[in-house]
Amino acid sequence: MVASLPPSSLSHVSSISLLSYLEAYRICISELPTLKIQAVAEQSPNQAEMPRKQLQTPAFKSEVRQDQIVCHLKQEPSVSVDEVIDWDPLPVSSHAKNTVNPIRKIVDALSVPPNPEKSLIKLHLGDPTLTGKLPPCEVTTRALVEAATSHKYDGYGPSVGFLEAREAVVERYSNKNAPFTADDVILASGASHALQLAIEAVADAGDNILIPAPGFPLYMTLCRPHGIEDRAYRLDMKRGAMVDLKHMESLIDERTKAIIVNNPSNPTGAVFPKEHLEEILKIANRHHLTVIADEIYGDLVYDGAEFIPIAELSPKVPVITCDGIAKRWLVPGWRLGWVIVHDRFNVLGEVKKGMIALSQKIVGPCALVQGALPTILRETPESFFDNVKEVLSANASVVYNSLRMVPGLHPVRPHGAMYMMVGIDRAVYGDETSFVQGLIKEQSVFCLPGSAFSAPNWFRVVLTYPEEVTLEACHRITEFCGDLLAASPLSSDVLIDGDVSPVLGRRFIKTRAALWPTRSILTREAAQNPASHQWKVEQSRPSNLVTVVS
Repeated sequence: MVASLPPSSLSHVSSISLLSYLEAYRICISELPTLKIQAVAEQSPNQAEMPRKQLQTPAFKSEVRQDQIVCHLKQEPSVSVDEVIDWDPLPVSSHAKNTVNPIRKIVDALSVPPNPEKSLIKLHLGDPTLTGKLPPCEVTTRALVEAATSHKYDGYGPSVGFLEAREAVVERYSNKNAPFTADDVILASGASHALQLAIEAVADAGDNILIPAPGFPLYMTLCRPHGIEDRAYRLDMKRGAMVDLKHMESLIDERTKAIIVNNPSNPTGAVFPKEHLEEILKIANRHHLTVIADEIYGDLVYDGAEFIPIAELSPKVPVITCDGIAKRWLVPGWRLGWVIVHDRFNVLGEVKKGMIALSQKIVGPCALVQGALPTILRETPESFFDNVKEVLSANASVVYNSLRMVPGLHPVRPHGAMYMMVGIDRAVYGDETSFVQGLIKEQSVFCLPGSAFSAPNWFRVVLTYPEEVTLEACHRITEFCGDLLAASPLSSDVLIDGDVSPVLGRRFIKTRAALWPTRSILTREAAQNPASHQWKVEQSRPSNLVTVVS
């Protein structure tokens, strides 16, 4: 017998598609065709208010009640992609909104297409692993493999770091002039995290911290979300990027909590001599200020410079040293750094407790790298560091000797870290952002504008490429400047050993560019007599000759 449902039964399922209802009916009929059927629609809350096109095919179940099969059809709501959900956007927190890294914003502004006919040379990235010239030491990679295969570091460790790793830091860096113990060391997820621990532990909203300019922009990024004011003290670029001590001291008031000292410096490459560091310490001592020492580049110095940790010098003010393995050991992606608390006059006891508490946010840095750290610090040979310094020194010479000869460019010779700053004559080339954009577009050479470091009218280059790539980059920068000068109505002078000489004007730049990539040497006599100038191609560079690295 074929059963049928009266039309009135449809009122029970008014919010359900007819096809779905009939499918339930068909199944019920097939199970017990002799019985009466009652379909009961069960709506989810608020379903009646939903548009019909959001409804899914209903799920159902059946049960036998005497002479009836009751089919329970439950309608589940769904959301269609073409429906607008009536939700208000969730606002970002003020902390996140105020967290801005200037480099990221500036790099985004440099999104101009490079010259497709020329290979890219990326002198703007501070990652030494990208060039292929400076791989990490075999000791370093072996230590990590051994830590991983030992399975001793698969679990969580103390938030401040494993004791053996902290003891390795003590073994390498503690000395009679600045002694400390493992209890004074907190391991961090890179030196940047170490700086974060220090800044957040010493200052509250409304306080201020002195930072260098030009300087690493992360200092600002770490201060501002917490309402901590960053006050920039000047580095005098005409004096080798030394600190303007009078300006530094003029910024101090009753809310100043610390001075950040970055030595060797990013981005300038300056290395502060002992006497200069002592003058900074005198200022800190007069005003009872803690020094936060960013020494991530440490003894990565060359050309006769000497690195002296500021904690070793007098007067003995409280110092929080931030360091790590990223730069000198060439493994920035391994993210391991540390804080060393040099507590003098029992000033930093509570601050150290605060940093320990802050370290618990991430439950300590990577356990595997901590396991490798003792071997890395103890067994990396000095020859490895010597090679890195030789590469940096050679590239620094190439860039300095090349760009100092270009009218309107003013490089400052570095003696440490991995960078060089080059000044731009705005009257000749315009602002540094436009200059860098043009360099990308015309020559496919990427440099970082000085505005990323609070240094307008400068740009930064990295010194970690193979020398031949650096030479090619300098050639392209020179050629780019020559094209701009050729189109400029201004007369062009050439800088010879620090003196401006009216030599050949624009044609001088063009001639040098044409001679690339020979090492050419122009005598001072020729420079003074443009009509009879001579180029000499030689392997040596006598002291009485001006080297034009081309």
